Amino acid sequence: MVYRDDRYEPELAKRNTERFIRSDKVFGLFGYVGTATVKASLPLINRYRVPLVAPLTGAQLIRQPIKPLVFNIRASYHQEIEATVRYLLRYGRRSIAVVYQNDAFGRDGLEGARKALAVRRLQPVVAVTVERNSADTFEAARRVALARPDAVLMVSSYGTVASFIPNLRRQGNQAQVMNVSFVGSNALARALPPEYRHGVGVSQVVPFPWNPRVPVVRDYQNTIRRNRSDARYGFSSLEGYISATMLVRALQAAGPNLTRERFLTTMETMGPVDLGGFPLRFSAQQHQASDFVELTFLVGRDGAFIH
Repeated sequence: MVYRDDRYEPELAKRNTERFIRSDKVFGLFGYVGTATVKASLPLINRYRVPLVAPLTGAQLIRQPIKPLVFNIRASYHQEIEATVRYLLRYGRRSIAVVYQNDAFGRDGLEGARKALAVRRLQPVVAVTVERNSADTFEAARRVALARPDAVLMVSSYGTVASFIPNLRRQGNQAQVMNVSFVGSNALARALPPEYRHGVGVSQVVPFPWNPRVPVVRDYQNTIRRNRSDARYGFSSLEGYISATMLVRALQAAGPNLTRERFLTTMETMGPVDLGGFPLRFSAQQHQASDFVELTFLVGRDGAFIH
């Protein structure tokens, strides 16, 4: 296994991908983080016909139309946002602002929000951009506060969100703030000052990591405890565990005479895989294995999640 850090920057991700393929001669790619980074790498993936398994993005651009070399484990951002909008409207929050990252990830989220609201004959009261990897959010928070929403849907990463929420609260707005899973739940909880944590929501695409009644979660917890004395659980590491387990199952099913084409065929034809209360299935017509979405919320000042 070869690792390289792209720092969530598309050009660096592209350069890393070229090194993986041309210099390291890797068999496949796994666990890329981010929409813009995957988008930048797709031309190389397609040119060299290298499979990409379990990118950590719910973007439509690697789902519709199907990308033959990309296998998504997680549900899409549009599915996460649909569940979030449904929840907000159920509790009477119809005035919804959207704060989205100024890149492919953010625009995908904005599209999903507009789609979910349009079905209900609504639209965002305001849509405001923030920059990737930036904590400069005062102006965005000011614009949102002026629109006086009772809910804010954020499509960004934890550092930006952790800057935005205090800025919004200091301007007197107490809207329900919701995030998609990519925000990084544990990192967000740590980055937010304690007085601003309570009630912040995050949609998730894996089961609750602290619930050992789900067999795959119990396996995940046991694995972490065997390998770390200070066991810490979280949504991102559980997603990594689920994705890696699925990858290993597919490699085993492909058999000893492994080729990329054989691996691709195996992924599409191995049928349903139950990892323990978390079913996955790929096919030639479906390169997204799970539709699971659940909403979680921070409670109190200590950064704990409930679901």
